[in-house]
Amino acid sequence: MELLLNPDAWIALLTLTFLEIILGIDNIVFLSIVSGKLRAEDQPKARRIGLLLAMAFRIVLLFGITWVLSLQKTLFPIDLGFFSAKVTGQSLIIFAGGLFLLYKSVSEIHHKMEGEEDSEKGKASNSLSSAIVQIAVLNLVFSFDSILTAVGLISMKSPAEGGFGPDGAIAIMILAIIISIAIMMIFAGPVSKFVNEHPTIQILGLSFLILIGVMLIAEGSHLAHFRFGNDTEVGTIPKGYLYFSIFFSLFVEFLNLRMKKSKKPVQLHNNKIMDNKLKDTDVTN
Repeated sequence: MELLLNPDAWIALLTLTFLEIILGIDNIVFLSIVSGKLRAEDQPKARRIGLLLAMAFRIVLLFGITWVLSLQKTLFPIDLGFFSAKVTGQSLIIFAGGLFLLYKSVSEIHHKMEGEEDSEKGKASNSLSSAIVQIAVLNLVFSFDSILTAVGLISMKSPAEGGFGPDGAIAIMILAIIISIAIMMIFAGPVSKFVNEHPTIQILGLSFLILIGVMLIAEGSHLAHFRFGNDTEVGTIPKGYLYFSIFFSLFVEFLNLRMKKSKKPVQLHNNKIMDNKLKDTDVTN
């Protein structure tokens, strides 16, 4: 009750909720592109499972925050003279997540621009279970990044020291996660529909995922203290610059879409397959 009556707690909750939604944009883009390859009846299920997994991972990691913070300890040092590093569990997870995101994004761009025909192999790779595994892997990485950002913003000091206390801080973070995921669930369907109906938005989204992959690799390298020579240490890419470029690019594309409403959009490989399936179904019926 004391926490509910604290205006600073409400400000922290609103700030953290907004931050979780912003950090969840890349998650929704990935969900939209992966679920867009599934059958129409499986797409909402994949999005719901993906977002529920995101919420579950974040809450579980919050309750295990001591373990998460322990991942910052050095696992093993590397010293080759011209290159040195202090590899941690946290840096390994984030670095591997960045590599996975780069691989997945480039593969999706290749498939959409020069993709294979709709073979039995292609159908197997587009199964619901395959999509959920990919979503779960990426959700785990995004959850680490999200939780560490949240912990950096919300003070766990006691109220006497100007904080909310450990219990209060975790309660605020859990509430912010639940609210942000609920909001994303409401908008995930319309966003996915819009993304999958506009090929340029799909390619932009995949390009954003490449940027985020590079950011995660840089962040993992920084956390591992990658150092080349005596003075050059790998730094991080500020998230503000990245998200500004994403929103600016989307704004420009929305202007382009409004100006070219009458023109028929280019059909990407995956979209052509879906259109052919719909036509075949109509003919059969």
